[in-house]
Amino acid sequence: MGKVFNITADCKPELHYMVNIDSRLKKIKELIDKGEYFAINRARQYGKTTTLRGLSRFLQKEYLVADMDFQTFGDAKFKNENVFSMAFARVFIRVLKRKEDTFSERMKEIIRDMEEILRRKDESFELQELFEYISDICGAATAPVVLIIDEADSATNNQVFLDFLSQLRAYYIDRDQTPAFRSVILAGVYDIRNLKLKIRPGDSHRRNSPWNIAVKFDVDMSFSKEDIAGMLREYEADWNTGMDIQKIAGNLYAYTSGYPVLVSALCKIMDEELPPSERYPDKKSAWTQKGLLEAVRILLSEKNTLFESMINKLSDYPQLKSMVKTMLFTGQSILYNPDNEGIDMAVMFGFACVTDNTVRIANRIFETRLYNLFLSELGEGEEDLYKESLKDKDGFVENGILNMKRVLEKFIVHFHDIYGDCNGDFLEEDGRKYFLLYLRPIINGTGNYYIEARTRNLRRTDVIVDYNGVQYIIEMKIWHGEEYHRRGEEQLAGYLEDYHQKQGYLISFNFNKNKKPGIREVRIKDKTIIEAVI
Repeated sequence: MGKVFNITADCKPELHYMVNIDSRLKKIKELIDKGEYFAINRARQYGKTTTLRGLSRFLQKEYLVADMDFQTFGDAKFKNENVFSMAFARVFIRVLKRKEDTFSERMKEIIRDMEEILRRKDESFELQELFEYISDICGAATAPVVLIIDEADSATNNQVFLDFLSQLRAYYIDRDQTPAFRSVILAGVYDIRNLKLKIRPGDSHRRNSPWNIAVKFDVDMSFSKEDIAGMLREYEADWNTGMDIQKIAGNLYAYTSGYPVLVSALCKIMDEELPPSERYPDKKSAWTQKGLLEAVRILLSEKNTLFESMINKLSDYPQLKSMVKTMLFTGQSILYNPDNEGIDMAVMFGFACVTDNTVRIANRIFETRLYNLFLSELGEGEEDLYKESLKDKDGFVENGILNMKRVLEKFIVHFHDIYGDCNGDFLEEDGRKYFLLYLRPIINGTGNYYIEARTRNLRRTDVIVDYNGVQYIIEMKIWHGEEYHRRGEEQLAGYLEDYHQKQGYLISFNFNKNKKPGIREVRIKDKTIIEAVI
């Protein structure tokens, strides 16, 4: 069998289509060459294990690499110092012996002594003794020793792990006098430097990690558009689909912002799930813009551990959920504060990121999933609007084409029937939510929508709807006077030019008592704008 796109565990070059990570491995090696200790903290399924395994191979010529995975230890191995030290020594020796042909006689002797301790199950063998042997090995090795521990944060909630980090720190400080690891890399989701550690039953949570020797790790592990294009070129060489590689790569990046598993998931759907089918009989038809949009729709409808983790964090931190909801529906900015635990967790778990000191949702996929979540939590009056949308749904599509003008006409009617007497201040915060609530059942199962990040703010938002391969540009804004309104029309015309569209849609939420709700058409040069005044 040929290669496939992988969304589980690590990627293997001989089995999977994957991006070339040599450039980031070189950057990581620069830290190792300097003798730095550091942590690689990234969200789930962000390519940590793939990077670490690639790094281990990348370092082989110059370093003796001990790559371990704390996930294999289990809770019992952290029962006490002796149990942990014996387990660590056993795995450490096993991984080192992969390069036994490079061992000096002194190193072989040290390892034999350690194996005798393991054979005897020496109950006096604890962390101090373990690190004395490790130091001897580092001194006797024919190449600098690098320690890599994957899933290091799976062991954080106990005293033994804290003491293990303390030993690493002590030997790091004394390494000018005592042999020690050249570099240590701890990888996981949680930032070990700032962990809440509950050491013993009854202890209160405290931040007390001795991993303050670690330097900042700022190597970008997301996929760039060119990274994705390189992976697609490898795929295209095998399958000759005729795809527009640059266009597909650009759109994959636009939807995922380079989040590794999301890129691979969309590619896997286009490769394996779409063809063969009635709409996508072969790979050539699947690897198109239309196929990509269908893959996005399928991914957004799936349940997976990544989405579930994101939703769980919102449940765990109600304040964060409230802030994200406000940010999505009103455009309000949330300033990054590393001391805000909810925001810090959202960034650490990867569904939010920080740009110019402002928190934003990490990518379109996550954002749309969150919109769908919030839109499913119907409040007072919202259930009625949702029901009206379901009733109207079949009247909006003719021969597979969505009639967006008719959608707006009906939305105006239902909005005024349900919310006509509501307080304007309330509507100003939630007006955008109402349109998305009405739109979602209409396009659900066939189309997608997302919010254009360039224009989302307190006063205006562009919604991009993709339905059966046709794109609809809809600007939503709060009325702030005639002059501002005219500028909005001109801005929308400009966006239509960017998207190569002749027709766009403008929804104005106008809370003036003398407004005239309804639909009108406006021509700006060669563009037609259908305006709905709510």
